Amino acid sequence: MSTFTLNLRQWHLTQDDGGHTYWQEKAMTRTVPANKLVILICDMWDNHWSRGAVEREAAMIPHMNRVLAAARAQGAQIIHAPSETMDFYAHHPARQRMVALPSITPPAGLAHADPPLPVDASDQGSDTGETTTYKAWRCQHPAVEIDDARDLISDKGSEIYSYLEANRMEQALIMGVHTNMCILNRSFAIKQMVKWGVNIALVRDLTDTMYNPAMPPYVSHDEGTRLVVEYIEKFWCPSLLSADLL
Repeated sequence: MSTFTLNLRQWHLTQDDGGHTYWQEKAMTRTVPANKLVILICDMWDNHWSRGAVEREAAMIPHMNRVLAAARAQGAQIIHAPSETMDFYAHHPARQRMVALPSITPPAGLAHADPPLPVDASDQGSDTGETTTYKAWRCQHPAVEIDDARDLISDKGSEIYSYLEANRMEQALIMGVHTNMCILNRSFAIKQMVKWGVNIALVRDLTDTMYNPAMPPYVSHDEGTRLVVEYIEKFWCPSLLSADLL
């Protein structure tokens, strides 16, 4: 049976010999049967109101496709989750396949601390000057490859949870955009999955953040993304690199 060896990274609060509290990075390895791993692709839309977001998404797609093709060939399940576009996919076989699944009611959510994010995106987070948000997307970016015969499409946490439970999936991974917004907060994303007790991890090199360097903590866009990834590793779930899927 084909397996994936996932090199997961997380941070934990600990104390040194002098009793001083500090954050310590901890690495762990998890081996998962390929057919028990699911990859969620979050909000890789065909357009966005922020030009910077569009540019970074487009740069991400070729490598994302390579990773997804490799994972799919090993037996992993791919779920495309472009929020607010399900009408576009109403007759798509990957959407119909998901809708046909029996519904399983998720458990009551576990209590979980929710500290503030390390970056300020109160200006909507665009680094290219846009501040007015609107629904610029109609579907997933057409360059993100969908296997009509095997993949699934859903933007609903309850549907995705039902699939995970019915198929006894052991590990969910999430990639896409944006780390400080949709990746954390969608109904199928990190916070909800953690509260439902699902093993989920972020693919940290296939994501991006809505962050404007003109806002606190006044760092580069890439550093802002790194800070949000580290926040997720500290408070929500581990991360890994896409190389583990290749």
